[in-house]
Amino acid sequence: MSGERESMEFDVLIVGAGPAGLAAAIRLKQQAVAAGRELSVCVIEKGAEVGAHILSGAVMDPRALDELLPDWKALGAPLDTPVAEDKVLFLNATGAREVPHALLPDCLTNAGNYIVRLGSLVRWLGEQAEALGVEIYPGFAGAEVLHDAAGAVIGVATGDMGLTRDGQPGPAYQPGMALLAAYTLFAEGCRGHLGKQLEARHGLRDNSDPQTYGIGIKELWEVPPDVHQAGLVVHTTGWPLESDTYGGGFAYHLEGGLVAVGHVVGLDYANPHLSPFEEFQRFKTHPAIRRYLEGGKRLAYGARAIVAGGLQSLPRLVFPGGALIGDDAGFLNAARIKGSHGAIKSGMLAADAAFAALAEGRKQDVLEAYPEAFRASWLHAELHATRNFKPYMKKGRWLGSLLFGLDQKLLRGKAPWTLRNRADHGTLRPAAECPRIDYPKPDGRLSFDRLSSVFLSNTNHEEEQPCHLRLADPEAPIRINLARFDAPETRYCPAGVYEILEGGGGEGPRLQINSQNCIHCKTCDIKDPTQNITWVTPQGGEGPIYQGM
Repeated sequence: MSGERESMEFDVLIVGAGPAGLAAAIRLKQQAVAAGRELSVCVIEKGAEVGAHILSGAVMDPRALDELLPDWKALGAPLDTPVAEDKVLFLNATGAREVPHALLPDCLTNAGNYIVRLGSLVRWLGEQAEALGVEIYPGFAGAEVLHDAAGAVIGVATGDMGLTRDGQPGPAYQPGMALLAAYTLFAEGCRGHLGKQLEARHGLRDNSDPQTYGIGIKELWEVPPDVHQAGLVVHTTGWPLESDTYGGGFAYHLEGGLVAVGHVVGLDYANPHLSPFEEFQRFKTHPAIRRYLEGGKRLAYGARAIVAGGLQSLPRLVFPGGALIGDDAGFLNAARIKGSHGAIKSGMLAADAAFAALAEGRKQDVLEAYPEAFRASWLHAELHATRNFKPYMKKGRWLGSLLFGLDQKLLRGKAPWTLRNRADHGTLRPAAECPRIDYPKPDGRLSFDRLSSVFLSNTNHEEEQPCHLRLADPEAPIRINLARFDAPETRYCPAGVYEILEGGGGEGPRLQINSQNCIHCKTCDIKDPTQNITWVTPQGGEGPIYQGM
């Protein structure tokens, strides 16, 4: 079917209209305007609209945005809620203890930052890019990396539309397009489908640690005026997680009576009975959090895997014909609980390297200027200072917090050692060795079930198409996952995609995949203990439609 593809050519193709991809597009066009030359830049986005698949806390450091668009305030950027108050709480089952500000590392303070709805900011960035002449095509999923005979990346193919469940062309079949470019920048976000393939094909992880992740689950609430405090930022650690499990919660008070509440669980957890979704539901019932939500209305729900490995888990950023930017590479700073500034900065650095190469008449070679510029940047310095955060936290909540605090307060992030990360999928212990967790039933006021939550994500997939959650070994979910780990995919998925159904007529249990529920969080692709599940792009435009999440 690939022979039927039409093709389009550009100077630079960008896969993903998130903060990194749009920042790169804007920077490229700014450089072209300054140089007085024409430059064709195309951005494709798998979501139905720009921002549809964007989900983040988020507290944003505006440093990179200041560099990209210094007049962002005059241009109407939706950074409307400066941080007014900052709290870090250690929770136990019934109470909370606030950490004095004098004891907090600088990376956990938020003076000068903004509480944002990142989806709204991304839509605004899309408008700025289009005003500069960037071509943006939402609803087009990058499904395949295209290489030339020498192995250089020459672009991507978008996904075929109208395939039947068995992968054959249906009545409404339309082949994907080949989008070709001198350079292709991959900005798919955390655990990018194509980025993962590029890492394997080009050996980009040969000299780096495995990436490590968390799953972040978030809701947007409208709350009564008497409990709303615009600009309040609350971060928590502790209950409901055990002390050996990395994670924590947040409550961010936006403008207009809105509160973004969420919880993150590190995907290196060991107990297969743990359910990140249920931990989030419990978290909201804690007195220190429920006080902001009671009497309010839940408006939206979503979940997304989050990069957490830091500097030592960054892959090589470049390969012939392109580069990884944003969280397709892993620039989020887990210690700061921030990533959008790093995504924007990385997009700018890659754009500068690509523009300089094009100005020299080059194409589809290795953009070495990009990693060189990164190593000389404030972003590298920031990630270097906090590089040991996640390895410290593997030592347990209390010891890890103490060690990281000493690292930041006494050594200023300049410890002469760099600790290592290991892959999340190898950390589960057998279910028989772990205590079961008794999760309470949802009350329908503060806590909810999965299906009513997925409904609020506005998720939609055409059912008559190939399943986008691929099993390398169809027998492994029962033979290994169920037998050894009590089917952890039924708990780590925050959308009810995976179910174990008991067979009838003498047949044994089987795994059912409800792919229409998938909210594209990528957790299954990361945490499956045998790495048997691969997430691939469904038809373009499908998945969640987040409203300013």
